[in-house]
Amino acid sequence: MEIQDINQNQEDVPPPRIIGLTGGIGSGKTSVAKLLEQKGFPVYYSDDQAKNIVNIDPELKEKIISLLGRESYLDGVYNRKYVAEKVFNDADLLEQLNHLIHPAVRIDFEKWVAAQTSEFVFKETALLFELKLNEQCYKSLLVTADDNLRIKRTMDRDNKTYREIETIMQNQMPEKDKMKLANYIIYNNSDRNNLESETDIFIAELN
Repeated sequence: MEIQDINQNQEDVPPPRIIGLTGGIGSGKTSVAKLLEQKGFPVYYSDDQAKNIVNIDPELKEKIISLLGRESYLDGVYNRKYVAEKVFNDADLLEQLNHLIHPAVRIDFEKWVAAQTSEFVFKETALLFELKLNEQCYKSLLVTADDNLRIKRTMDRDNKTYREIETIMQNQMPEKDKMKLANYIIYNNSDRNNLESETDIFIAELN
């Protein structure tokens, strides 16, 4: 794996084992990531880093502008609203955009992993299985919850309508398919205390 090559110059330090962390909208994926950080595990937030990279990588900027037009950036800043509207109902265009952004994020992630000394590190990403990123990981962890609960959480958090969230969920890989691919599953159908307990159980089982 490419990450191992990066770490070869670190004598006697084995490369970290990468755990892919994912979950659909409203599942509590980020909450689990924060709990893991509190336990001392390094977490790479792919989605947050992608938002940063599209603004600081000049080569990537030019590729996005070439694909979607000059309106993709306003005064040098990524025009998220415009881009979202362009790709929302165009699966082919969205795929092309992903093929530009995700390689840049992958390179950034590999550099980040090379600087870590922990036995396990976590790669938090919404599209772990959709982009087959789990194939580059040692194991995968899925955070999931009942659909109605996920919708309610997202409505409370993002001020979106039921229909808007339902549309987003319909465009994501079904939970039943993710569950077949995941090595570990945390069910987040209760409160914060239960989520902490489930996370502790996962950590104890991690090997």
